[in-house]
Amino acid sequence: MSVWREDLRAVLFDLDGTLVDQESAAAGAVVEWAAEYGITGPGVADRWAKLSDRHYQAYQRRELTFQEQRRRRVNEFLGLSVDDDEADVIFKGYSARYEAGWTVFDDAVPALRQIRAAGLKAAVVTNGNADHQRYKLERLGLTDEIDVLTTPDGLPAGKPHPQIFLQAVEQLGVSVADVVMVGDSLDRDVRGALAVGIDAVLLDRYDVHPDADVPRIRSLDGFSPPLRRRQ
Repeated sequence: MSVWREDLRAVLFDLDGTLVDQESAAAGAVVEWAAEYGITGPGVADRWAKLSDRHYQAYQRRELTFQEQRRRRVNEFLGLSVDDDEADVIFKGYSARYEAGWTVFDDAVPALRQIRAAGLKAAVVTNGNADHQRYKLERLGLTDEIDVLTTPDGLPAGKPHPQIFLQAVEQLGVSVADVVMVGDSLDRDVRGALAVGIDAVLLDRYDVHPDADVPRIRSLDGFSPPLRRRQ
């Protein structure tokens, strides 16, 4: 990888889809959950994913709160019109299954450990709600594998908004020239980072962007500095 430079001080990682297999967890959870409400068929997981992304983006733009986007997903997906308390209860049936399905990609922890062993810091830059993502990191044993968690809480928006990348850099005590961003979203992670002067690498696990005009890897295996750095 050409991203490794002698002056590199930190690596920023996206969380869901990069370190954690969120997509498989969501797909498995919604199929089982939806069946309880009589919703079945091959398109269930895809419909939930598209609906969830739309409402989550509204949350990221601060048009909805974190809890409001969950409630809207429940009502729209299940064809309901229930009050907030009932929507919260219904969503818990999905979220319990979803959280039970969280898994860390096999290449994630080795990459984090190799990077930190080389004297670099590792940060997670995620568009998720801070409390939810802290809980996820703790549950999956990733809390001690990173140095910094950056979320959009208190910011105008999540990635690709420049402020979240700049906040991560500030939390790390470095400059934009000192870091590289790694993520599975070409627009949110890679182009968002590049727009503020941060080098970026696309993690394209499923070969979705074979013609992307950015540095691209298919796995985190071997994604580490070639030489051990001094602390």
